[in-house]
Amino acid sequence: MKERSGKLLELTGLRFGFIGLICLAFLFLPVARGSVLLRAIDIPFEHATRYHVWLGHLTMAIFSLHGLFYIIGWAIQGRLLEELVGWKNIGIANLPGVISLLAGLLMWVTSLPGVRRNNFELFFYTHQLYVVFVVFLALHVGDFVFMMAGAGIFLFMLDRFLRFFQSRKTVDILSATCFPCGTVELVISKPANLHYNALGWIFLQIRELSWLQWHPFSVSSSPLDGKHHLAILIKVLGDWTEKLKGNILNLSVEQSETEPLLQHNRKMTASVEGPYGHESPYHLTYENLILVAGGIGISPFLAILSDILHCINDSSPCLPRNILIVWAIKNSDELPLLETVDMEAICPLFSDKLNLEIQTYVTRESQPSLEEGKTPKAMHHSSISPGFNGCRMSGLVGTGHVVWSGLYVIVSTIGFVITVALLDIFYINPFNITYWWYKGLLLIGCMTASILIFGGLVIALWHLWERKTSSKEEPQDATKKVDILQQNEASLHRNFGEARYVNNIRYGQRPDFQEIFGSHAKSWGSVDIGVIVCGPPTLQSSVAKECRSQNLKRRGHQAIFHFNSHSFDL
Repeated sequence: MKERSGKLLELTGLRFGFIGLICLAFLFLPVARGSVLLRAIDIPFEHATRYHVWLGHLTMAIFSLHGLFYIIGWAIQGRLLEELVGWKNIGIANLPGVISLLAGLLMWVTSLPGVRRNNFELFFYTHQLYVVFVVFLALHVGDFVFMMAGAGIFLFMLDRFLRFFQSRKTVDILSATCFPCGTVELVISKPANLHYNALGWIFLQIRELSWLQWHPFSVSSSPLDGKHHLAILIKVLGDWTEKLKGNILNLSVEQSETEPLLQHNRKMTASVEGPYGHESPYHLTYENLILVAGGIGISPFLAILSDILHCINDSSPCLPRNILIVWAIKNSDELPLLETVDMEAICPLFSDKLNLEIQTYVTRESQPSLEEGKTPKAMHHSSISPGFNGCRMSGLVGTGHVVWSGLYVIVSTIGFVITVALLDIFYINPFNITYWWYKGLLLIGCMTASILIFGGLVIALWHLWERKTSSKEEPQDATKKVDILQQNEASLHRNFGEARYVNNIRYGQRPDFQEIFGSHAKSWGSVDIGVIVCGPPTLQSSVAKECRSQNLKRRGHQAIFHFNSHSFDL
């Protein structure tokens, strides 16, 4: 009876194992940031990570049941220890499976919301155990069974190798600005042929602060602001950002004490991955836009605003004509962030063509300060020199270059097939290799070798093409780049009274979305309204709920709200 019950439990565990492999086949696809597949269906990385989180929980729950049923079955039959440490040459090797499951459980536990939010570094470092998880899984099941999940893992490896090459390049930070509210603006050098959209992301590493930490930031500049730079806004919240701010201030002091002729030798550098995001600028497809931001969530909307102003000024295809920005901030010292976009310089008399309204809610102040209307002076360090021609971002990853990305995947895949075929012909068949775990290890080796050799060849050609196209830039481009940045710096010192737009600042209040959405639905009429929100989860859920409520109670020819979320939450 015990034998029969044990076998039944083992059979149930086997079924869970196969279901887990099916889930695993899709687990790695959403986190292949620059994947051609994600770009083909236009799912940006920040949205795809949610699928990875859901699939991760499901996969590990199923694999946990897989292991649990086997453990109970073996325990009933009285051979638990023998099976746990067993390593069969023909068939399933149990010990590698135990190691793989333990690595997966450790990643799973440290990725739970409570642990991840309170100790992100622990989550980040333990997630590197995915290498142990995958390799020992291949040893556990062998090559044939592993290929059930092999395609997704191979695509992830392709993306990871490409990102490794891009991130090895050190990029110059052209400008760094510290705002009194505890926000830092970095302007990063990029090549003219690197394309991105206003709702883009980059991952940033500054080796002076940490060799291992990568942090995602939303791009705050429009691609039309300049071909040779992009900007990001960083809120100082943790240890890493505090160190960044301290480094900028220290460099600013050193630069002020240095002779002008030597200032160009003082530079900040970073490593960058990306940019990622939507392939098409969907914010330009709505005639009416409501942008809802919480705190530093204003960053991508500054890029959108700049993008729209450039399109209007250049007479490019651009639908938005009515824009409402709802911005909730804690303190009024965050107001100068709006001045990072010099609207008049981008599009003179833009108010004749664009109805722009900004509603700012200062939640922790009951009344304006005595110095309201004066933009606090930003503490600034700049490493720009007129003849500057430093290191720029690599264009190997990110939006654009679909042909090169596709060629990289196709050539690597063909290389993988060739490598496996050659291994079968010249090694596995002649030497009668039958060990399952060893063939699983050889399969992992073939995947790695095909990416290194065949994919590496495409990357080398891609890099040469990038250098060739970059060398064709006009000689005065560097000067143009500096002029644009200097114009942006000058805009920081403008007063709010000079702006040609309506900015209703309300103190001690929070936005009433029912009143805001209802009033604008009436004033704008029977139109489609694009709603984009960037901020904490509570803000996103409040806006989504109101959009749904407005759409459900609409009568006849009334506005329809289209909800879009722009957020990144690992």
